[in-house]
Amino acid sequence: MEEMMKLNETTGSQVTEFILMGITNCPELQGPLFVLFFLNYMGTVMGNLGLIFLTIIDFHLHTPMYFFLRHLAFVDLGYSTDIGPKMLLSFIVEKSTISFHGCATQLGFFGIFINSEFFILSAMAYDRYVAICKPLLYMVIMSDKVCWILVAFSYLYSIIICLLVTIKIFNLSFCKSNRITHFYCDSLPLLSIICSDTSEIELIIMTLSAFNLVSSLLIILVSYMFIVVTILRMNSSEGRHKAFSTCGSHLTGVVIFYGTFLFMYLQPHSSHSFDTDKMASVFYTLVIPMLNPLIYSLRNKEVKGVLKRVFKK
Repeated sequence: MEEMMKLNETTGSQVTEFILMGITNCPELQGPLFVLFFLNYMGTVMGNLGLIFLTIIDFHLHTPMYFFLRHLAFVDLGYSTDIGPKMLLSFIVEKSTISFHGCATQLGFFGIFINSEFFILSAMAYDRYVAICKPLLYMVIMSDKVCWILVAFSYLYSIIICLLVTIKIFNLSFCKSNRITHFYCDSLPLLSIICSDTSEIELIIMTLSAFNLVSSLLIILVSYMFIVVTILRMNSSEGRHKAFSTCGSHLTGVVIFYGTFLFMYLQPHSSHSFDTDKMASVFYTLVIPMLNPLIYSLRNKEVKGVLKRVFKK
């Protein structure tokens, strides 16, 4: 009787809560996955907080490159925290639910952080371009004011577009179901349970997603095109190696991050499924935020030097 009342409630004009279906419905996998993702989330928190802490306390890291790296660590920590704890809870409760407003909040914050990462990575590529192609003007071009403008644009633009999308989605009527076939509130699974006309919001999401992905990637590709040309013109092999090494960490992070999104968007429509999206989502919401601190610290002599000085104290 209670289940019938719940069903009637979800097929009305609006729902009050959603059921998150999670990563898997296999009971025997719940425990191992909880342990795996708990360790993953702890690694993400410690790695990104550590990177933020190091780039604040050590004056050797008070440069534009580490300014952007600090904000990259902040957005990585932001969207993994937006998703991670709720997902961990789904492994230890019988039914993982999230309130209507909680779902809207999760979708909004996730969009803000993930879109900010696109443009922070672009700003980091531009910073590397100026450092290698215009070294004598580096401190003039990449002034504190310019760095703050680039980061502020990333945040403000992301806040505006994500508020627009979130408000548009949650003003529609969810009357097909309250079951979200995902482990967090994402736009595509939400659109699949809306009974109103979704053509307008689908067009908005598709346009903004394509613009964010293409424009940020274009900035990165153009920056690295000029970087490669400049490096190839260098006479010293030592100079070329040093220039390449300063870009190595960022380039690795870009390939992993954009590669995941391109894998999702360039799939043939016939083979596209929520299960595939789930696996890709696990990678960019939980794995990449854990990998980034390792990529930017283990491959970076300055960060390793700061770590040694901190632990010697």
